[in-house]
Amino acid sequence: MAKIWCNASFNENATRRLQEGTREHELIAATPAGSSVLLAGGADPRLENAEIAFGQPNADQAARASRLRWVEVTSAGYTRYDTADFREQFRRRNACFTNSSSVFADPCAQHVLAQMLALSRQLFPAHRAQLETQNWDSDSLRYHSRLLTGQTVLFLGYGAIGRRLRELLAPFNVTVFAVRRRVYSEPGVNIISEERLSSVLGQVDHVVNVLPDNESTRNYVNARRLSWCRHGTRFYNIGRGTTVDQNALLEALQSGRLGAACLDVTDPEPLPRTHALWTAPNCFITPHTAGGRHDQDEALVDHFLTNLRAFEAKEPMTDVIM
Repeated sequence: MAKIWCNASFNENATRRLQEGTREHELIAATPAGSSVLLAGGADPRLENAEIAFGQPNADQAARASRLRWVEVTSAGYTRYDTADFREQFRRRNACFTNSSSVFADPCAQHVLAQMLALSRQLFPAHRAQLETQNWDSDSLRYHSRLLTGQTVLFLGYGAIGRRLRELLAPFNVTVFAVRRRVYSEPGVNIISEERLSSVLGQVDHVVNVLPDNESTRNYVNARRLSWCRHGTRFYNIGRGTTVDQNALLEALQSGRLGAACLDVTDPEPLPRTHALWTAPNCFITPHTAGGRHDQDEALVDHFLTNLRAFEAKEPMTDVIM
């Protein structure tokens, strides 16, 4: 029997599912529970006695909790845990860290696909006309409509979300590139090194940023890299707001270098009401909702319980980070 510490707040149905799925173990409910998968929990002395943590434990405490053998976070992002000290502490005691990227991969991928189609089919200007002018601008909207079929997409970072979006894009016969640190082939995608980024950016129609926040990715999308994009490229950010130089992004939108930007994440969040991105040309903002799904709580619990069974059986788990 293991002691499982949890500071995640779930609905009644998901809570019942978690309790039933861990009945052979001791489930320790942290107080107070976390209100969001995006927020870190505070230090809790009960974490010191746990072998497993589920939720958003305090990173410093989790790194040094000597009994802790596995942490699963209820988010795809894990910036606060992505430090050399945390990794070293976990490596020393052979502990495991998993995230929940599989839970959020499908909604994030569908979110971006919806934006791609909305931009291609001129849904945004048509909706704006409905709200503001009620003009029947059929000729212009038809002329500027495009097909997603046969276009080219570049992923900045390539993990669970990128793989799922590639699957969703397959019927459109798009060409897919992805840049990441480890260059090795995968079916259906052309993996490239950073050295090739400048040339590839000049030939793509869509750039999808799924980069996490860390020291190597902050302001990765900067003025220099945006200048490599061909005129009219469309940019999507479902990674982290800190990976984009927002002043450079604003300038690229104002100059027309970028045809549009769809931002689900910004820096800071919430984006201040007076921020220029709210009114930038062809900039469309969603308030960090790309990963949203009505069954999020149940999906997170099911993901954890599946990994718990694998952990007990010493079998490979899903979404292992370290």
